[in-house]
Amino acid sequence: MTTEETLTLANDLLVNWVWSAESNRPEPNRLDVRLLSSTDLMPMVVGLRVQRLGYLAAITGLDPGPESDEMEVLYHFCAGQAVVTLRVSIPRVGGAVATLSDVIPSAEAYERELSEMFGVAVTGLRKPQHLYLPDDWPDGVYPLLKDADLSALPAAMPAALPNISKE
Repeated sequence: MTTEETLTLANDLLVNWVWSAESNRPEPNRLDVRLLSSTDLMPMVVGLRVQRLGYLAAITGLDPGPESDEMEVLYHFCAGQAVVTLRVSIPRVGGAVATLSDVIPSAEAYERELSEMFGVAVTGLRKPQHLYLPDDWPDGVYPLLKDADLSALPAAMPAALPNISKE
């Protein structure tokens, strides 16, 4: 199947199947589908899997900043050169998404990273402990949020994490 055929099939499946989605093509090999309800995520992922329209390549957190009161979680599926991204908006504070690990076991690592770096609750996660951050990392400090207050970190933390500045 060509890239164009893959993206057309994915668009038809996702946008026409679930009425609460909008799509666009930011690049010739990409399809972005914005879900208007996070409850549509699992059926869309199952649809992509059943039609064999790619594998889960990454889950990305996107923080536009505290003034927006929301965040986005992006699920990137790849099939050859075709990239289908499912975009889910959630509240910035208290936002949650359901785990995909029951359908895609490898999603758990991405979900744990999303949780510890952005503070997004992933419901149903089997192992919610840290994946990358030290075990003694302070609760409620999410280093990839634009307004993360890293001044609360112990003095030894910046030495252990040279790319994170306290300023």
